[in-house]
Amino acid sequence: MDAKVYGSPRLNSLLASADEVVVFTGAGMSAESGVPTFRGEDGLWKKFKPEELANFDAFMKNPELVWGWYRHRKQLILSILPNPGHKAIAAMEKIFGTVTVVTQNIDNLHRRAGSTRIHELHGNICRNYCVQCGARVADEFLLTCPTVPHCEKCNGLIRPDVVWFGEFLPTDEWDASVTASQRAELFLAVGTSGVVYPAASLPRIAKRAGAYVVEINVERTDLSFDADEVILGKAGEVLPGLVASAANARDHNR
Repeated sequence: MDAKVYGSPRLNSLLASADEVVVFTGAGMSAESGVPTFRGEDGLWKKFKPEELANFDAFMKNPELVWGWYRHRKQLILSILPNPGHKAIAAMEKIFGTVTVVTQNIDNLHRRAGSTRIHELHGNICRNYCVQCGARVADEFLLTCPTVPHCEKCNGLIRPDVVWFGEFLPTDEWDASVTASQRAELFLAVGTSGVVYPAASLPRIAKRAGAYVVEINVERTDLSFDADEVILGKAGEVLPGLVASAANARDHNR
């Protein structure tokens, strides 16, 4: 497999030997697949600020409006495919001992690409649950429901399983992400601006615990100051190159 070689000798040494790897992804990762941002959508929804729709009070006050927006977003995301960066991360599982994906994205693209060990800090737009009894509800039902969906068990309102403004991150996902970051030998921060906390603290947590932190982004960010190495470029180009380097190095060492 021919691919451009990225990274320093230290990074390439870790690609050949590291066992514990964390890949921390943000909006830039999904943007390469064409996932629209909150503020980049056209049409009706451009009239609203995200804060006016993505919060629990707005949902309880006008669930019809909020569900209209989320059906729109769900349908957009269903039409989008994982990019080569997502696929490269999934391929890492065949190379390294443990690969943990920690993502701020809600688009489900890491799962669709084949990654199996994923912590979703901000939820997943393809999941839903009842605000009253907590029952899980499949997307297939919601996308065909013409009105605000209600729980078949208790008649409570169904909401998307995403973290809205003013809500805390899911404790289990956060704790698992911190643990993985503390165990990592190699920590790749991909397509994240490093300004949304507490998620943005994970690269620093990893570095304090001894990980080699590499930022991969199309431009420098706040994380660049703390990273051990910065690779400027698209995830869909850089990550396949790193995976090819890791595979070649490990084949050579056998």
